[in-house]
Amino acid sequence: SGPFAFADLVAGDADMTPPSFGIRRIPGWKIQFADHVPAAIAARLPRHARYGRVVDRFGLWPSVAAFGVVAALLIAGVLNAPPLLARMIPSSVEQRIGTIMIGDFGRNGCADPAGEAALQALLQRIDPDDAAIEVSVVKLPMVNAVTLPGGRIVIFDGLLADAKSPDEVAGVIGHEIGHIRHHDVMESLLRQLGLSVVLGGLEGHVGGYTNALLATAYSRGAEGRADGYAIDLMREAKISPQPTAAFFARLGKGAGKAERMLSYLATHPVSADRAARFRAAVKPVAYRPALDATQWHALRSICRATKGEQGWRF
Repeated sequence: SGPFAFADLVAGDADMTPPSFGIRRIPGWKIQFADHVPAAIAARLPRHARYGRVVDRFGLWPSVAAFGVVAALLIAGVLNAPPLLARMIPSSVEQRIGTIMIGDFGRNGCADPAGEAALQALLQRIDPDDAAIEVSVVKLPMVNAVTLPGGRIVIFDGLLADAKSPDEVAGVIGHEIGHIRHHDVMESLLRQLGLSVVLGGLEGHVGGYTNALLATAYSRGAEGRADGYAIDLMREAKISPQPTAAFFARLGKGAGKAERMLSYLATHPVSADRAARFRAAVKPVAYRPALDATQWHALRSICRATKGEQGWRF
C-alpha cells in the first residue's frame, strides 16, 4: 500500500514509547520505531501534540501572548459595547420599557392637581424646550430620584421632604435630564443585564430591571457629565446652583449611614468635588427662585392624598 511520503504521516499516541505514527486517510495503519530514531529522520517526522494544535503550531509563549491580546480586546469590547448599543436602541423600545417599569411603582404615584401643576412648572422652568420628558412623584420615603428609559424621571416624596428649596429639586431634575441626554439609563441597564433588556421577557423581569436602576451606581464620568448638563440648564434658567451644592454636601455627610443604602447616594455617588463644582458655577447674576412659595408648598404636598402601598415590590 506504499510508498508513503513523510507529509502523509500523522503523530499517534504521545504516551507510547517509542512513539508511533499513522497515515492520513488510512485508519488503523501504524508505524513504530523499535530503537533510537536518527536525527535526520526525526526532523522530518510530525511532532506529537503537547499543549494542543494551535499552541503546538505557534509555540507556548507566542500563543499565551496572542490569547492575552484577544482577551484584552474582548474585555474592551464588553466595556465599550453598552455606550454604543444604548445609542442604537430605538426610542419606541425605550418608551415601552419605561412604560412597563413605571408601573412597578404600583399605586404609589402622587396626583394632587396643584402639586402636579407646580411640578410641570418646575420642569418647564428648567428645560422648556423638551416636551418628551415626563416627571412624576411617588410616595416613598427615601431621598432618591431615578430616571427610567423613555425619558421618565421619578422623584421620591422623601427627596421633596428633605429638600430645603425648589432650587435643590431643580438641580436634581436637571441632573436626571443630563442622564437622559447622554443615554446613561439604557447604558446602565445593558451593562448590568445585557441584551435581555431589549430582547423579550421584559414583562416577567420588570421588578429586577427597576431594582437594577435603583441599586447600580452611575460611573464618575456619567455623574460628571450629568452635573455639567444640570449646571448649563440652571444657568439658562437663571436658577442658582448654590442650593444644589448644599443638597449634595448635606447628602455627603450621611454617606456612611445604613438608611442611605436605597437613597440618592446608592445610584449617584456624592463627593465633595461635585458639591464644589456647583458652588463654583455660582455667578454674580440676578437669579430667580425655581418656584414661588405657593408652588413650592403645593409641590411638597403633592402626595398628601396618596395612601401608597405597604407591599412595595422592589
